[in-house]
Amino acid sequence: MMKWLLSLFINSVVLIVVAGYIDTFHLESLTAAIFASIILSILNVIVRPILIILTLPVTVLSLGLFLFVINAITLMITQSIMGDSFVIDGFGTAMIAAIIISILHLLIQKVILDPLTEKRNRK
Repeated sequence: MMKWLLSLFINSVVLIVVAGYIDTFHLESLTAAIFASIILSILNVIVRPILIILTLPVTVLSLGLFLFVINAITLMITQSIMGDSFVIDGFGTAMIAAIIISILHLLIQKVILDPLTEKRNRK
């Protein structure tokens, strides 16, 4: 449970950062970021695996780069569920946001979370 809450918090912060840097990616508030993070995590558990299985040949041929398209699709679905509080102005913006979100998640994982986990495991 704690790991999921940490993940929601990180997702919310990352969404706010992306909204701050991309003019065509709008989040109304911190609450909207939290709700978007919750919806996105639910979609990542339910919809994303189905999309990955359906697009497996394309994903393999693109050496995994098609996963950015799948991430952009889940962002667009999240946006459509949330309405006016979360707006992405086009699929191109969703693609750019998906790439930036993936990079930020990777950096947070490698720079912050992995060292903390390693430190905790040594004790």
